[in-house]
Amino acid sequence: MNRATKTSLILTLILTGAQSFAASNASGNIPVNPTQRAKIEEVVHQYLLTKPEVLVEAMQVLQRRQYEEAEKTVKKTEQNAPQYINALFNQTNDPIAGNPQGNVTVVEFFDYQCPHCVDMAPIIDAIMKANPNVRIVFKEFPIRGPLSEFAARAALAANKQGKYYELHHALITTKQPLTENGIYTLAKAQGLNVEQLKKDMNDQAINMQLKNNIKLAQDLKLFGTPAFFIGKSDATSSNTIHYTPGQMNQKQLQDLIDQAGK
Repeated sequence: MNRATKTSLILTLILTGAQSFAASNASGNIPVNPTQRAKIEEVVHQYLLTKPEVLVEAMQVLQRRQYEEAEKTVKKTEQNAPQYINALFNQTNDPIAGNPQGNVTVVEFFDYQCPHCVDMAPIIDAIMKANPNVRIVFKEFPIRGPLSEFAARAALAANKQGKYYELHHALITTKQPLTENGIYTLAKAQGLNVEQLKKDMNDQAINMQLKNNIKLAQDLKLFGTPAFFIGKSDATSSNTIHYTPGQMNQKQLQDLIDQAGK
């Protein structure tokens, strides 16, 4: 959202607030008729035009409050994460890459149509190559529509053929918009039995896995993708689990891994 849009939004909110104030008093001790409401709105409008710096101040306050609320949400999720340690780190059938026995675990909630998840793909790949002690747990979290879920089902079905990461990597790095036929084409290119893949995509175990992932994301109050949880692989409910929402660069992710490994 650019500055002009934010300014327009704030102006609208202030004018709406004036309307609401007037309306709320229409049947109270200070009756306000439509003509008076119009005058109130005009006064507010003219004031903001003559003192536009008020809009800047309001925008700064709004941004600060949004940041503070986001910080509170992140902190609360990180505090609550240890109670979900088994679901995060040791959920049955979760695809794992890197070193399955690694002493540090990185859990990623992602969607194949999320641009920031796509940008994280080469970073995850580089992290695995640079850290032989790290295991990556992939949490399919398809929140961007039917094609995202279709791709997630295909990837989880590929896991049954031992080729999860191959198809996952192909899906997350493709330069073409996802389509059902395109996903099958990528699967075939990775050496998968496509007919078996189609059958497995609707397997009850995959249905349950996706439901479990969505439920876990809701319990953790995740508000988007990607989302990362990082900690010792043998962590318990008494250990610290680092939570970071959104995209990171390789150094930021590496620092969290190093911190978790201490």
